[in-house]
Amino acid sequence: MKTLAVLLLCSLAVICLTSDGTTGSQPDSPAQEGLFVEREQASAVVRQKRAAAELSLAQLESLKEVCEANLDCENMMDTHGIIAAYTSYYGPVPY
Repeated sequence: MKTLAVLLLCSLAVICLTSDGTTGSQPDSPAQEGLFVEREQASAVVRQKRAAAELSLAQLESLKEVCEANLDCENMMDTHGIIAAYTSYYGPVPY
């Protein structure tokens, strides 16, 4: 009986040591976590990049005037740029 218990414990130890541990509660690998994003996030990024490239000087001036009304937005505008400040405080660029 002792031999059977020792054999059972040894086989259990071998199974635990040889398993790769990728089953159950572990998350996906870090390389795959950021592969896909939600549609809203992706469209916001594309909209910001498109807005920065296609805005005229008059549109940028309009955004600047709106942002200057808020002191925090104006400070962020000086450090991060008008597009980043406007989208941070007022949402997506409406143009």
